[in-house]
Amino acid sequence: MKTITPLTGLVLSAALVTAIAQMPRTAAPEGAEAYFQSPLDGDVVTAPFIVRFGLRGVGVAPAGVELPNTGHHHLLVDVTEMPSFDLPLPASDTVIHFGLGQTETELDLPPGEHTLQLVLGDHLHTPHNPPVMSEVITVLVE
Repeated sequence: MKTITPLTGLVLSAALVTAIAQMPRTAAPEGAEAYFQSPLDGDVVTAPFIVRFGLRGVGVAPAGVELPNTGHHHLLVDVTEMPSFDLPLPASDTVIHFGLGQTETELDLPPGEHTLQLVLGDHLHTPHNPPVMSEVITVLVE
């Protein structure tokens, strides 16, 4: 039996990312839109608060499930530089994955001004082509 070491795992991960990067991006349904049901741009909120995601012209499916005209949400919080849309979106404190198909979340952000944006990812977490994403909204947390 071959042992997988951390180095082997990194090489396998790099090979997988390279393979995914070479795959064509999933086509977005024509007219598909992502938007925020709440909060809205300019809203003043108290933490924690509920963020509700909306979609038009495209459905929701969990990550890993490849169905036509579907995807799952990624919430970008205070992102100043967009990640590459040719690769799966990285999971981080500022790029939050909703791979189970969730359509809302509770955010507990510190007081101050924050930006939010939704980006739909396909079954591999890669944004569609063209990307299905919301406008950036700004909320003020009191």
